[in-house]
Amino acid sequence: MLLIQGGHFRIGSDEFYPEERTADDVTVSQFCIGKHEVTNAEFTKFFDATGYVTVAEQPLSKADFPDLPDDQRLPGSVVFQMPPPTEGEVPLLSWWHWVPGANWQHPEGSESRIAGREDHPVVHIAYEDAVAYAQWAGLSLPTEAQWEYAARGGLKDKIFAWGNQYSPKKANTWQGKFPLENTHADGYLGTAPVGSFPPNHYGLYDMTGNVWEWTQDWYSLGHTQINHAINPIMADAQQSFDPREPGVVKHVVKGGSYLCAKNYCSRYRPAAREAQSPDTGTSHIGFRLVKNL
Repeated sequence: MLLIQGGHFRIGSDEFYPEERTADDVTVSQFCIGKHEVTNAEFTKFFDATGYVTVAEQPLSKADFPDLPDDQRLPGSVVFQMPPPTEGEVPLLSWWHWVPGANWQHPEGSESRIAGREDHPVVHIAYEDAVAYAQWAGLSLPTEAQWEYAARGGLKDKIFAWGNQYSPKKANTWQGKFPLENTHADGYLGTAPVGSFPPNHYGLYDMTGNVWEWTQDWYSLGHTQINHAINPIMADAQQSFDPREPGVVKHVVKGGSYLCAKNYCSRYRPAAREAQSPDTGTSHIGFRLVKNL
């Protein structure tokens, strides 16, 4: 882990999406944060020590999903699959598929393995899985403010973690027209080994791209409610609101992933944020940890 001294900064951005609206003079105290995302090898040590079973490895509850037949409640997770070539418009989100047997040990489904990918970030991790690992390690998930402050690396009001100019050589993102064309100019079609790209000015790897990362905060639009706040956190689930799915509480994830492209998402920026239901892990969501001092 690396020590982040803390300080004052403007969280968010007023130049991209409405949910990023800024808050001024936000303060975070010093903390330590993982140099990179938690890897398959690290999560394997947790599994070997505890026998922990992730959400994706458990069948869907009949009480929570009473209308689903038994064969649709099998353990599994959501996996990205590139749609077949088409001349028409690709239906929104048609690239996501529920795959029985997909989990952290089998990222693309039951036939896939993490052998040879030990240094890749662990994926298919639901929020409670990340919390369980953090508690075992004696650490915590970062708040959104901690995560963004660390991701900026001391640069003030820059678009990216390295400056204002996008570069495929700086992070594992999507190159080409999403979701049908990926030139993988950065060298990777999917996740990359942690530390494959240059660190930010604090020495932190993959704060941009590779996989999204869980934070403690519940999701709501903008940051204006935390103007001048010290160590802010959106800790009340009842305040969570995503206008795309009203009534579904969600956590903030940060950093973008290997699926973020210029023509879709473009959330590979420190200020960018997305909402994710805590009970759902996917093939592009992982996490890193902090130690509060």
